Amino acid sequence: MKTLYPEIIPYHTFFLGTNSKHAVYVEQSGNAEGFPVVFLHGGPCSGSKPDHRRFFNPEHYRIILFDQRGCGLSLPFGELEDNTTQDLIDDMDRIRRQLQIEQWLVFGGSWGAALALLYAQQHQSRVSGLVIRGIFLARQQDLDWFAKDGAGRVYPEQWQRLFESVPEQGRHNLVQALCDALWGEDEVAKRRVAKEWMAWGGQVALGNDYQPGTESDPVTEKMVQQVQMELHYARSHYFIEENQILKNCASLRDIPTIIIHGRQDLVCPIEAGMKLHQVLPHAEYIILANAGHVAQGEEMIDALVNATDKFAENLLNQ
Repeated sequence: MKTLYPEIIPYHTFFLGTNSKHAVYVEQSGNAEGFPVVFLHGGPCSGSKPDHRRFFNPEHYRIILFDQRGCGLSLPFGELEDNTTQDLIDDMDRIRRQLQIEQWLVFGGSWGAALALLYAQQHQSRVSGLVIRGIFLARQQDLDWFAKDGAGRVYPEQWQRLFESVPEQGRHNLVQALCDALWGEDEVAKRRVAKEWMAWGGQVALGNDYQPGTESDPVTEKMVQQVQMELHYARSHYFIEENQILKNCASLRDIPTIIIHGRQDLVCPIEAGMKLHQVLPHAEYIILANAGHVAQGEEMIDALVNATDKFAENLLNQ
């Protein structure tokens, strides 16, 4: 059973200019002469974490992490102007060019998996391989499962708290009602829905490992901004056409791909992983019987590290 590689610190950090008000935080760690890999965090708006460097053998990989617009250390935090899926794809390729990288392995989970697929569809020649987990296809049915009629049947108590955080007259369209509160003038309502949305996401993603907060836990402005960004993407249908990812996968059939999905994933049910594998039949498709959504736990970490080690071994043997 493989585990994460030891903790490392970046050898290079910088802020990427974007011809907008956004400055995107980028870091490099591992082997400066190694094979480039870019890590795409989820969310939108979760940000990269130090442990994200540890999925890759630092002797073999040049590990590139960045915080997507408005996330993590990128500035200004929570900024929604000029913050679309295409902007993120353009930032990725701007990073690649600035670092003088011809090709890189693209690694992402959840929203990061969707972004990885969308980037690869536009820049096939720049992608040496894909390692994607917890597949999110950004279809209407994926959002409906999470925020309309689906996961709420598994965790009805937590769902009821989210449902009741908005006025009764708006509950027929929960996402819109949440947005109305988040961009409204009522500060109490804004913080109430932000708290319940984050609690809902934590419950569905972590399952039995979720530790609920207390009524007195503060809701910071940064938390509100994070939820606003998530809903900014959701209400805009993630700035792509319906079913765009699956429809355009034919262009990816020459890219080595590993798809990893936990059977117990309730944020992105495994149907999405199966549908992706159907349009990418060449991909290695790994189902983890006991894993959920997050990139934690022995089974999930073992699969992800095995995948990056496999790519590294193939590259060394070329």
